[in-house]
Amino acid sequence: MFQYNDNPSTSTFLCLKPHRLPLLSLTIHTCCLIVNFPLFRSFRYIKGTNPLCFGLPTDEEFPFVIDCATSVNQRGKIERYAREGKDTPRGAVIDINGIERTDTEGILRDMVQGTCALTPVGGAGESMGGYKGYGWATVVEVLSTSIQSGPWGEDVCGIDRATGDKKPMPLGHFFLAIDIETMCPLETFQENTGKLLRALRASKKAPTGPGRIWTAGEKEHDCRVERHAQGGMPVPTALQKDMVNLRNARPGMADKYPTLPFE
Repeated sequence: MFQYNDNPSTSTFLCLKPHRLPLLSLTIHTCCLIVNFPLFRSFRYIKGTNPLCFGLPTDEEFPFVIDCATSVNQRGKIERYAREGKDTPRGAVIDINGIERTDTEGILRDMVQGTCALTPVGGAGESMGGYKGYGWATVVEVLSTSIQSGPWGEDVCGIDRATGDKKPMPLGHFFLAIDIETMCPLETFQENTGKLLRALRASKKAPTGPGRIWTAGEKEHDCRVERHAQGGMPVPTALQKDMVNLRNARPGMADKYPTLPFE
């Protein structure tokens, strides 16, 4: 367990360890940030994206790792829509009046004020199972706060609602590592897991799909291999502009980075 840590990426980093160690791992953390989603059948914004992260060793080149929020979307994705000038997909965000919002710039503004929120996995109502995302988010919240007697909800939102200024995010974390070899040989587990994953990927493909089925961690592995081969990763045009503006706006940055790699 961790308390008062403001780095959510810890979860993914630790869940990558099972590929090198005989462990099955689970990491979760309460993560309100300035992105809340409403309680089921309520419009009080009190929970965060509260991600779950599982890591499982396999007999392949990469582990099975899934790290995802218990909300339909994340603030980072909304910010990306803003950079690209795109609307937010309907159903991902709801406001205090119960309206599904798609205006990306307005969403980012209202999230800071606490009048707009991400919906839980399954959406805001029962028709698509919104209670499931709400329930899983609550499990994350409990395990990441109750044991540590840590803060939750608005206390870890990262924003002063009155001023809009940033404030510390004393996030709680919960980590669980299971020693596989107390139950079966590591090689057996890896082989069984690999067989299952390969069977999933070999399933009949949808005629309108991309012609391939992925399992968690595979796309990231493919990207890593590709980017290592080409010497780096592509930087989208919108992000390039943000990086240039950031460099030019901060004292001393232009001297340290007179030319960025993509310039």
